[in-house]
Amino acid sequence: MQRLQDRVAVVTGAGSGIGLASARRLAAEGATVVAVDIDETAGKAAAQEAGGRFIAADVSCEDDVRGLFDQVAAELGRIDIAFNNAGISPPEDDSILATGIEAWRRVQEVNLTSVYLCCKHVIPHMLRQGKGSVINTASFVAVMGAATSQISYTASKGGVLAMTRELGVQFAREGIRVNALCPGPVNTPLLRELFAKDPERAARRLVHIPMGRFAEPEEIAAAVAFLASDDSSFITASQFLVDGGISGAYVTPL
Repeated sequence: MQRLQDRVAVVTGAGSGIGLASARRLAAEGATVVAVDIDETAGKAAAQEAGGRFIAADVSCEDDVRGLFDQVAAELGRIDIAFNNAGISPPEDDSILATGIEAWRRVQEVNLTSVYLCCKHVIPHMLRQGKGSVINTASFVAVMGAATSQISYTASKGGVLAMTRELGVQFAREGIRVNALCPGPVNTPLLRELFAKDPERAARRLVHIPMGRFAEPEEIAAAVAFLASDDSSFITASQFLVDGGISGAYVTPL
């Protein structure tokens, strides 16, 4: 399908995982993709795969974010899709009893403040053209609690979800849709690292998934492409759960 022909898509955190899979999928559907990452090697590789271009940026830095979107608009003439996906989940972010203030702040800056900055600086470009789709990566943990806590990560994703709802409502009549993508656990380098470091903790997550497996990045990318396209033209301010049934489960099949 070429649902995104002639559209310009900016993907942050494009160097790996969901971001990389989404850059590939958006390009396959016809979009011109701008891959954004703080890791130049990974970001350039993603841009090359997507047949697009790479911009290095620290999305927790306002000057970088402002410059990023201004550059894309100046060079490509428009920004139709913003997939604000960059995020971290460091091991220092644990139970509230163990997580220090610096770890808390760093996760908030990368996972929540970056989404605020990206929305703040991309929406004016979309307002000028009267149309756009903003997709913010939240998580299923934004709607559920867990005893195996990553307290700052969970709080940051709850913030992304609440902010997305408000922006979706605020700009709905301006032609701009803003949705929160809420993935379940995904088979990405971050999850594989967790399995390598703490198999027992990782296995506790798997038992709660009705489908009995983790998502593949390509499955999340398919949801991104849907939310980016006109097939989702009446969807805004939503929490778009792609979680294998976790948030709907009381007990799972044996």
